[in-house]
Amino acid sequence: MRVWTLTVRLVHKFKVAQRAMERAMLGVSLRDRIRNEVIRQRTKVIDVAHRISKLKWQWAGHISRKTDNRWGKRVLEWRPRLGKRSLGRPQARWSDDLRKTAGRSWMREAENRSQWRALGEAYVQQWTAIG
Repeated sequence: MRVWTLTVRLVHKFKVAQRAMERAMLGVSLRDRIRNEVIRQRTKVIDVAHRISKLKWQWAGHISRKTDNRWGKRVLEWRPRLGKRSLGRPQARWSDDLRKTAGRSWMREAENRSQWRALGEAYVQQWTAIG
């Protein structure tokens, strides 16, 4: 199973690809110089960054609320201690951006659904604002 860590670069790539697909749907060329907002109003497609971040937030809450000992929650809690750390900046983990929004104890925060939804709106907003 491959899980992508949400990064600004990856979200930007998804947005560029989505805009290209929307232009293709409408038969609009870049030379026509039509604004992205106008194209989005015509296609009525949800922003890919909004959709991805919302689904990730919902899935993280769903997995953290599981009470049985499934592998999904165990994988999120697992901290490998093998080998030497590589040089340079550590790679981003899947849960790093969740921690930024909800705090270090984000799995405990997810147990309160109303509070989790409110935090989720802030989380989605941060990824939607990326150009």
